[in-house]
Amino acid sequence: MKNQNAPAEGVVGHTPLTVVLVLAVIAGWAVWWVVRYLRADAMTRQSIRQAVRVRWGWKRLAPMLKLSATDKTPTALATLANTNGKPIKPRVLIPALKVTHDAFGVIARAQCLPSVGLEQFQKAAPHLADAWRCTRVAVTQDQPGQVVIRGVRLDPLKFPTEHLPTGDVPDETARWDLGVDEYAQPVSVNLTQVPGVTVAGLPGFGKTSLVNRLLSDWAPSSAVQFACADGKVSAAYEGDYADWVQRMFAFVGDDLEEANKLFRHLVELRRARSASVRSVLGVKSMWDVGPSDRWPLVVLIIDEAHTYFRDHKGSDPKTKKLAALAAENARLVEDLVKKGRSVGLLVILTTQKSTGDAIPTFIRDVCPVGLSFAQKTAEAAVAALGEEIREWPDANPINLQDPTYVGVASMNHQSQPGFTRIRTPYVADADAARIAVQTASLTADPYALLEAVLGPRLGDLDLTKTDTEAA
Repeated sequence: MKNQNAPAEGVVGHTPLTVVLVLAVIAGWAVWWVVRYLRADAMTRQSIRQAVRVRWGWKRLAPMLKLSATDKTPTALATLANTNGKPIKPRVLIPALKVTHDAFGVIARAQCLPSVGLEQFQKAAPHLADAWRCTRVAVTQDQPGQVVIRGVRLDPLKFPTEHLPTGDVPDETARWDLGVDEYAQPVSVNLTQVPGVTVAGLPGFGKTSLVNRLLSDWAPSSAVQFACADGKVSAAYEGDYADWVQRMFAFVGDDLEEANKLFRHLVELRRARSASVRSVLGVKSMWDVGPSDRWPLVVLIIDEAHTYFRDHKGSDPKTKKLAALAAENARLVEDLVKKGRSVGLLVILTTQKSTGDAIPTFIRDVCPVGLSFAQKTAEAAVAALGEEIREWPDANPINLQDPTYVGVASMNHQSQPGFTRIRTPYVADADAARIAVQTASLTADPYALLEAVLGPRLGDLDLTKTDTEAA
């Protein structure tokens, strides 16, 4: 007779093997988790423990903070199982939470529920910070129906960082990677279609290092060419840009007459590009096709900009000449900022105080991107970032004067309201010099490149008509 218990015995026979496999998987996961924990640094270990506490305490914490929803409609299964006719208890729904960690804290992604969305999570942020033992918590929309909760246990702004340039061609020519914000999240600004950037701040707080990173990251691209007017030095071998001169098609020091020649040359380039952009690129704006080797993005760095625009007072011939040069310099740079955007000219102006006497307001107010490192006065902060900075006292650069905040700047971010503070990294001089040497062969005068494209036609361009065209 056939044994009817054979299938059951087969299942029972396989049970120990299944149990062994399950236990092996659990043991492997535990070993992997322990190894990862032991190999982490002290800060990351704290974050790992913090992430575990967040996961374990979420189901209890969420209802306490009104981050739960009550579902009074019984499920089909609950209805079928209800045989005694008593009312079915409503279900309490808790948003699903996935938690990861880094050295500074935790990053949690939560699924929204009816009546529990972005607004409710943002209102609960201060209480989440207390419960999770965080310095601050921010809630943003990740995608429809999901929010990201970023909690930092340590203030990322207080930890200096360094940037090691790779020498690789950037994926996006006009994207400027600035550093990390107060939640340790990467911050970048898209300079496509941006005519000008202003950078202000006290000496020694990070302005030059900020520009140094842009040069280090963008120099490997032949679709970008640089020129510089450095008001701190008199000769190219001096100052912060001495190594970078070999990657610049033009460089001038604090001589106003030499600066005037450079600005005039760039205005002539702007006029020639405005007159020929359609015939060469087939579009009205260079940004419709992007920078290229033959039509590169031209970045003009004007460091200590007040040197070139300061109003000189006096009646002697020398002072009058300086005053005339400063006024013309301002007019020429205004032309570049107001009319150079669509043909691929970007002006970056740095100064200690971007008040009207340092950067004329008709230039400063046209620059849509502004950053400020530490400032001593509210007037300087407003000049750098606008009147709205008064409404954001936590981000005001007058609070950044402590040496701990060297390298920290405030800015009006493009993708979010208000102001944010960012920690910009330090770029070592040796690394900057390495990139400058590696990329020196890519240097070319954009005007000469345009001459090579147009040939004899360049002399036939009517450059006077473009003076009234705002790019």
